[in-house]
Amino acid sequence: MTTLLEIKSSVLRQVQACPTFRRRAEGEPAATSADPPEPAAGAWKRGDGVEFFAHMRLILKKGEGRQGLPCPEVRMAQSCCPVWASPPAPSAAGPHPSNRLPPCLGPPPSRPSPQCSSQVLLRSGSPAPAEPVDPSRGLRALTQEEVEMLYEEALYTVLYRAGTMGPDQVDDQETLLGYLQQVFGTSPEEHAEAIERVKKAKAPTYALKVSVMRAKNLLAKDPNGFSDPYCMLGILPASGAPREPGPRTEQRFSFRKGSKRGGPLPAKCIQVTEVKSSTLNPVWKENFVFEIEDVSTDQLHLDIWDHDDDVSLVEACRKLNEVIGLKGMSRYFKQIVKSARANGTAGPAEDHTDDFLGCLNIPVREVPVAGEDRWFKLEPRSSASRVQGDCQLVLKLITTQRDTGMSQRGRAGFLSYMLLLSRLLQFEHRSEEPKASCWRGELSGPAATILCLHGAQNNLSALQLAVLHWQVSSRHHQTRTLDYGYLLGLLEDMQAHWEEASSLPQGQEESLADSFNAFSEFGLRLLRQLRDFFPATNSTAVYRLELLLKCLSKMQIFQPSFEVCSFRTELNADISAALKRGNREWYDRLLNTKSPREQSGPQRLAGLVELADAVYEDLQSCYGIYASLFHSITDIDFFTLTFRQLERLVAEEAWVLTEELSPKMTLEVASGLFELYVTLADIQRFWSSIPGRDSRSLALAGIHGPFLPAVKLWLQVLRDQVRWRLQGAVDVDTLEPMDASSKHSSSAASASLCFSHIQELWARLAWPDPAQAEALGTQLSQDLCAATLFYTELLRKKVDAQPGAAGEAVSEPLCVVLNNVELLRKAAGQTLRGLAWPEVTSGPEGVLPRPLLGCAQALDEDLQQEVHTVTAHLTSKMVADIRKYVQHISLSPDSIQNDEAVAPLMKYLDEKLALLSTSLVKENLSRVLEALWELLLQAILRALGANLDVSADFYGRFHFTLEALVSFFHAEGQGLPLESLKDGSYKRLEEELRLHQCSTRECIEQYYLDKLKQRSLEQKRFGRLSVRCHYEAAEQRLVVEVLHAADLPPLDANGLSDPFVIVELGPPHLFPLVRSQRTQVKNRTLHPVYDELFYFSVPAEACRRRGACVLFTVMDHDWLSTNDFAGEAALGLGSVGGIARPQVGGSARARQPVTLHLHRPRAQVKSALRMLEGRTNKEAQEFVKRLKELEKCMEADP
Repeated sequence: MTTLLEIKSSVLRQVQACPTFRRRAEGEPAATSADPPEPAAGAWKRGDGVEFFAHMRLILKKGEGRQGLPCPEVRMAQSCCPVWASPPAPSAAGPHPSNRLPPCLGPPPSRPSPQCSSQVLLRSGSPAPAEPVDPSRGLRALTQEEVEMLYEEALYTVLYRAGTMGPDQVDDQETLLGYLQQVFGTSPEEHAEAIERVKKAKAPTYALKVSVMRAKNLLAKDPNGFSDPYCMLGILPASGAPREPGPRTEQRFSFRKGSKRGGPLPAKCIQVTEVKSSTLNPVWKENFVFEIEDVSTDQLHLDIWDHDDDVSLVEACRKLNEVIGLKGMSRYFKQIVKSARANGTAGPAEDHTDDFLGCLNIPVREVPVAGEDRWFKLEPRSSASRVQGDCQLVLKLITTQRDTGMSQRGRAGFLSYMLLLSRLLQFEHRSEEPKASCWRGELSGPAATILCLHGAQNNLSALQLAVLHWQVSSRHHQTRTLDYGYLLGLLEDMQAHWEEASSLPQGQEESLADSFNAFSEFGLRLLRQLRDFFPATNSTAVYRLELLLKCLSKMQIFQPSFEVCSFRTELNADISAALKRGNREWYDRLLNTKSPREQSGPQRLAGLVELADAVYEDLQSCYGIYASLFHSITDIDFFTLTFRQLERLVAEEAWVLTEELSPKMTLEVASGLFELYVTLADIQRFWSSIPGRDSRSLALAGIHGPFLPAVKLWLQVLRDQVRWRLQGAVDVDTLEPMDASSKHSSSAASASLCFSHIQELWARLAWPDPAQAEALGTQLSQDLCAATLFYTELLRKKVDAQPGAAGEAVSEPLCVVLNNVELLRKAAGQTLRGLAWPEVTSGPEGVLPRPLLGCAQALDEDLQQEVHTVTAHLTSKMVADIRKYVQHISLSPDSIQNDEAVAPLMKYLDEKLALLSTSLVKENLSRVLEALWELLLQAILRALGANLDVSADFYGRFHFTLEALVSFFHAEGQGLPLESLKDGSYKRLEEELRLHQCSTRECIEQYYLDKLKQRSLEQKRFGRLSVRCHYEAAEQRLVVEVLHAADLPPLDANGLSDPFVIVELGPPHLFPLVRSQRTQVKNRTLHPVYDELFYFSVPAEACRRRGACVLFTVMDHDWLSTNDFAGEAALGLGSVGGIARPQVGGSARARQPVTLHLHRPRAQVKSALRMLEGRTNKEAQEFVKRLKELEKCMEADP
């Protein structure tokens, strides 16, 4: 096909969905974009409505973040995932808080990772508000004498240190002494004198604490593949012989057998563990204490033996302690076993010799200062010994006697440690002054080393050290703020060691309980002022709140373990009480500021609106930020607690004020009450998020009643203001697109924005009473529909008043009007769907209430009609041009090509549709295309009707034109769909073009083919006929049997008919020698029975031709007039037995009859007849004449 067929509208191919109108943040369109100054809620007067809607936007702006509250189940699920910004990163100024305790405590338990957050709080770069501090809440101040004794205690600890220093500790003695001089602020002379006094004091007595924990992978010495291992251990002096034994005491001590507050029994001799039977991995967990005479030379020696008899090893050790002068430690340990055998009841020694399993030799000087928990590899006794396995020991070097002032006065070691730690903590915190509130307790190297030395020398357990660090730090926090993460870590360290010790000393337990009480009181005071110290808008403050709650919650874990005194019974109850008291204090302070009761009602109204807004924002913070923290950590439903309290307080103020203002209803009061009710409705919506809610306990229940008159008055004002706003917008509208990205004008944007505000306002209103909501919603929807139609009327008047450009086929103002109406149709429909209200009787979900649905449907129909009217007005300007170009095609001589004849029309359409596509949105462009398509089809049909009996080339040209137009309007799927293009007038035009191109006989055949295709749409109206047909090939004849008819139409005055059936073959040119036949007349019946056979001598080849059929015509016989036509039916001969396939045995009469439904000829059959009427040849005229006679009979159809 020529290039003309490729002429497509480039714009049609690029038609995309029109972008939805986005409401600009600035509000109004360019023509009226300048927002007026913030108006006062006064009596609204007639104007352009800009001021009124500016005030409405202020109301709606407050509710932008008040939507989408999750259901209670979602809130509870989120409670384990608090809402705050990520916690601040650890300070780069010092080590991680996990290093806050001296190394002698060992590694603290791992910290939980920060919890995820379901929402991200707006990060605040500012630090958290400063918390109140009170220097009097710290540890008591020391007297000068106590300070001097503490100073000497610290110097004594450094000067008489023993053991090996760790890699993270300061090993230089002068550095440690200099650091203590700085801490205590002494002069060099005083410092030197103090050191001399300490050096003259008696050196401490050292002892080695040994805990034999377990062994593994020992050798099997017994026939059963196991051993019965036990340990023997003692101190080997530098001379190689054990020390002289002291008083005879029980040398073996088991922690599980000891008294509650007792310690391991001291010993100066060999000690032995229990025997663990039949195991290669024994577990002992037994503790021993050995006095040390010379730390630098003494050694700990340990043997492991396999026990082979029932002799008491402890008794043997007692006896052997009296033997002195033995040479060699190994021989000494072996002699213990031999001696036990000699004094026992077992058999000969050679049968009961214990087997050696391994030994250890550990110099005391190599024991770390902080102690160590380590696996030691067992060593052989000699090169001939065969040993394997490891033994786990816990070693700690302590002092049992100290020549210091504090020790002489009976001060317990933990008290001196607590005072020293407090002194060091104060000194270290002062050095961190720029970041004092974020200090995480990172101690310097000298401080950590001194504390480690002092704790080890005073034999303080890991639990005692953890308790002391908590006591000092929690008290210090109340005088100078620390990081709550550091405090929480101290509690976790204490929890990690809490179950490992039987009990604390009574004095330390009492002190710990006092520290818990003091810290809980401090925390409760902060929680009372939650909004001041932990604002929800400050991510750092919210994170501090989380850590504080975790600290308070963690303290409750220790409460059941206190035997002497308890710090609190129900901390959660105290937290709830503090929160309630804080809520009330915050509300009273806000009420006195915003809406003091001594003011008049109208004056208090504006303040009460601000108060209600503040309450909502506070509840929103409780819901989104605080609630999840309190629920997940303390199991307190903070949101429910706060909502019930604040909702009741604000409801009391609202009830009182509405009763006072109801008799004084003015537009100003109505506006204020409307704004107040919107906020109260938002507050009330929080109720759905409370589990186990009961509407009877809701103070705001029924609050809508007093506000109803004000809401009705305000909605009346809204109705008038909308009309004035639309009038003003149309007055300044130039009916030009707002910008390059939009195709509607400024008034449509203003109207759509107004409707959007109305929908948002109705959603915010959420009127709870169904009956009242239906009345309000119905009135508002009717007002909205009236305003929409009012706007379209204003547009029509506006465009009619504009002078049209001469010769302009496409009017840009009309295109803009069409786009405006379409935009407003969508906006109004969306707004009406958003005005749904809760019905008294709930209908199907998603179905609008009946009044609203009827209003929406009526408005849509009106606007669709308006769109069609404007579309028709727009396309009417193109009718003359289209007819001119169609006439050009019809008058083009046969000598020119089809594409040349069609080119002017296609060029014209391409230009106009390119202009339309740039001016119209997609929906309107489709409507215009459909209208133009119908205009083109009607113009071509009109041209065909004006040109009868022309050449076949004439019709072929228009057929070419039709196909080119289909391709053009379809535009490769970007234009109109083929289904809509090839429907309606197109089918009629295509049929006429096809028939005009056929010969006379082809038209006659088409006439019969149409009859075969025809199906009765009203099968019961004209009745049915039963027949049976077959072809007898031997006789070359067609046998037709008419059986009976049923349900024929009554055509006589008596309500019956006298039917008979005419049987004929067609088309006539296929069966020229065959005459029609008829049945007998059956009088006065509508259900005749014929049972008559008819024979037609015809060749089988003719029956197989295109259109060959048997035509049955049912007539009503009349004696005095022409017969009446009852109906007809056709049966294709191609499907008759014997023609479609050869007859195979059996009687032809045994074939199943065929039921044909009678019908009347329809338009598609008559179109072929019209084509034949225009033909002048004899065959066509005779065929038409015969059919005309039949049609006369059909005119009597009732």
